[in-house]
Amino acid sequence: MVRPADPEGAGIDWLRTLVAKGSARLQAAHLRRRPSSAVQPCLHLIALDTSGSMRQGGRLAWAKGYAARLIEQAARAGDEVALLCFGGQGVELLLPPGPARTAGTARVRPLGGGGGTPLSAGLAEAECLLRATRRRRGAAAPSCLWLLTDGRTLEQPAAPGAATHVVVVDFDDPLRPLGRCAAWAQRWQAEHRLPEPLSS
Repeated sequence: MVRPADPEGAGIDWLRTLVAKGSARLQAAHLRRRPSSAVQPCLHLIALDTSGSMRQGGRLAWAKGYAARLIEQAARAGDEVALLCFGGQGVELLLPPGPARTAGTARVRPLGGGGGTPLSAGLAEAECLLRATRRRRGAAAPSCLWLLTDGRTLEQPAAPGAATHVVVVDFDDPLRPLGRCAAWAQRWQAEHRLPEPLSS
């Protein structure tokens, strides 16, 4: 990612900046800075859909690449990361919450897909992880839930409430979209984002 010139570059919180930027071009107004005092890292919990529908059209490979870039960016920002996947094999925690390491991307690459979409179970596990992290780090600790899915499920889960920010990254079929990801984001008052490169 190309970073703008900044004499205090280490003070920029890049993941929160990217959340603020959304799909727009990066501008100074999007920059989010870490306070100069001791800063609590943000936990970025990535919930990755590995169901059978994600295998169609290369969507799973695209989502895995997106998840890997999130992990790399969290590592550069000094934040924490957790990764869970949900699909035909149920819900699996691949990276428990902890300091982000670039090496964590190795857990993403071999992931396969298949079966149904246990979205509610995946989000319930995410909520448990976020609540446990909040108890460990304090109620004011920042967190972001990244839901990477194509929305191909009939489940209608309740809004995730434990994260301070929720981003629904929409990997739906662009030629025959169902629009469920956008609908969930609107109902949950979350951010809806189409998958784009994280760099500007």
